[in-house]
Amino acid sequence: MSAEIAAPMPGATASSDLRTTGLTLFLVGFLVLFLELACIRWFAAYVIFLQFFTNVVLLASFLGMSCGCMAARKRYDWLGQFPALALFTVTAALVMLAIYQGWTGLAVDVGHQSSPQEVFFGTEYRNPDVAQFAIPIELIVAVFFLLISLLFVGLGQALGRAFDAYPNRVVAYTLNIGGSLAGIVAFTGMSLFWAPPAAWFLVVAVGMAYLLHQHRMLSVKHAIILATLVLMVEAPDVSMAMRGEVSQWSPYYAVRHVSSGQITVNTIGHQTMVPFERGGSTYSLIHLLQRATGGKPFQDALIIGAGSGNDLDHALHFGVGRVDAVEIDPVIQSIGIRENPDHPYQDPRVVRHLDDGRHFLRTTDQKYDLVVYALVDSLILHSGYSNLRLESFLFTQEAFNDIKRVLKPGGTFITYNFFRQGWIVERVAAMAERTFGCKPVILSLPYEERLTSSSPAGFTIVITGCNRQILQSFDNGRPFWLNTIPPQNLDVNGFAVQPTAFPADQQEQWQKIAPTTIVHDGQALDSASDDWPFLYLQNRLVPSLSLRSMVMLGGLGVAMVYFFLPKGRMRLDNRMFFLGAAFMLLETKAVVQLALLFGSTWLVNSLVFFTVLVLILAANLYVLRHPTGRLTWHYGLLFLLLALGTVVPFDMFIAGGIAWRYVLPCVLALGPMFFAGVIFARSFRDTAFPDQAFGSNIAGAVLGGLSEPFSMLLGFHYLLLLAILFYALSIWSPSARVRTTGVVPMGASLR
Repeated sequence: MSAEIAAPMPGATASSDLRTTGLTLFLVGFLVLFLELACIRWFAAYVIFLQFFTNVVLLASFLGMSCGCMAARKRYDWLGQFPALALFTVTAALVMLAIYQGWTGLAVDVGHQSSPQEVFFGTEYRNPDVAQFAIPIELIVAVFFLLISLLFVGLGQALGRAFDAYPNRVVAYTLNIGGSLAGIVAFTGMSLFWAPPAAWFLVVAVGMAYLLHQHRMLSVKHAIILATLVLMVEAPDVSMAMRGEVSQWSPYYAVRHVSSGQITVNTIGHQTMVPFERGGSTYSLIHLLQRATGGKPFQDALIIGAGSGNDLDHALHFGVGRVDAVEIDPVIQSIGIRENPDHPYQDPRVVRHLDDGRHFLRTTDQKYDLVVYALVDSLILHSGYSNLRLESFLFTQEAFNDIKRVLKPGGTFITYNFFRQGWIVERVAAMAERTFGCKPVILSLPYEERLTSSSPAGFTIVITGCNRQILQSFDNGRPFWLNTIPPQNLDVNGFAVQPTAFPADQQEQWQKIAPTTIVHDGQALDSASDDWPFLYLQNRLVPSLSLRSMVMLGGLGVAMVYFFLPKGRMRLDNRMFFLGAAFMLLETKAVVQLALLFGSTWLVNSLVFFTVLVLILAANLYVLRHPTGRLTWHYGLLFLLLALGTVVPFDMFIAGGIAWRYVLPCVLALGPMFFAGVIFARSFRDTAFPDQAFGSNIAGAVLGGLSEPFSMLLGFHYLLLLAILFYALSIWSPSARVRTTGVVPMGASLR
């Protein structure tokens, strides 16, 4: 008997109706990927601080799919529960947000931010130590991990049944991958046009309604609940519009803009547009220091993180001849273009760039007198696959080398932010000193004479580069005085100002600017690098918050798998499980490496995911054309490419022609996925239990996702060793139990 003959199951689509079954495979693939991306975006925006743990949504979707596949033979239909589960989960998120915003005595504890191992911006506004009631972020993560997992069980169950009913496994998997490709293209297109959540979930609702209709489960109640879901996800935006606030969804954030000029992203305050006549003097400081030390106005400036335009505004007021304004978020840039009261983006001296800052640094041929990192704190992860944030590759030793390359002789580099912790300031200063060969000037506002590495840090400015005049300007011991009203600084030299000479009501407008001494009082700090780009992580370790999350999510995952796994019928498929775990880590490493080469923009991430799916599709087509052959050769080529990936440093591809800079690194990063795809397709084709095998594979992907935090200890380069271990474990595939129908499994050897 052939392993491709499936036993009939309750609720399964008739195997004779291949067109209907094939459409189900395609549609489920589409909905899974589309819904996964929609959930990552929406729940990150409205569940408090979940945006720092976006991989929770990703892993939840994988877990739910796995459990659904394992429940394919159960009579209970989870697909019909999707509308109610989705509405309940969305409502729970909005209710929790309303409680948090309405009760100022409630705080969320994110890894003890008063003395953190890893810093998360935006969490410091409410101190859990003094709040009336504090909730650990782990509890919030656990609740929504379970709820979001359950959303995907019905889709996984439909997928498992369709796999079991389709006679040709490889073709079935190809149809599913085709649907996934369509899903990522559709969501990418919606992101391109800044579509709101109502549009995303309308697509999901229509697709789910069709699936329910196809399975004869669609009712008027289901239709009403799905329509309510679409309205509910849009409710926050409608409420804000009624209050006169403008809400837009960029590919990164839910961006809110109010008439006062304040911009919030994902419910956290991000930046405020301030007219030059009213405030924002710190944006003028570097230009005032340049003038006060006898330098000419900067002629060519690069501002990374130009945002809504405050830095541009001040640079133009001080006579900068050309400003390259780099901003990664199209909505925030558009707000600055339209709404900034001084309209700096309209000035002909400003050249707009919508790009990742690191990518721009690597590819520009311009030379600059001044490079500014302008409050580059992204407040979000750059994808659902790793702990990187959008700005992570801006604060590495290699990034500072890129800045040195684009600076003219005697040029200045300045970065400023609310760095939160002294050890972050110390790390930035040490990397700057190592790069430029001179000790940077550290300025704290308000002024602090000393800043220990173990103490909290406020707004801090780091000035470095090769501009000796500015770096030596404070050597005489005189402070620089900065007026909080920018026009008041135009006609004075801050080094000559005596605030006591002004009337008493004006003296408070002057801020003392003088160097702060960094005092090291903790462990030795590693420099951030492109392999270990964790500026906000104190040391090479897996933070206790991440460890607790791994244990908690792993325990919940095991419990869910145990609940859905058919009792006494079959264990997890060893090969498929470890193939899934290894593939997840391999995809994580590829996303990180290619984001470094091509930029961390949303479009690059989408293209990487698209390419991965295309390679899987190519592997399926290869297996259809070459159905026989030993897997030994494919494992050998897989391990060869993986070994090359561990010994070849990726930074060697920074410069060179197209083949060297793009083709070769793509082959190294993505090439192993083709051979892994061939191994998966052959094994999947020959298994006696396709639904269980696919469920095992997705469960393994959850393990791979839970293993990703080890990158914070090992770096991304050696994370590949863990993937190699998982692939090695996948070689051994013990025989599964024989079905009661007498079908003999065929996936137990390396044929």
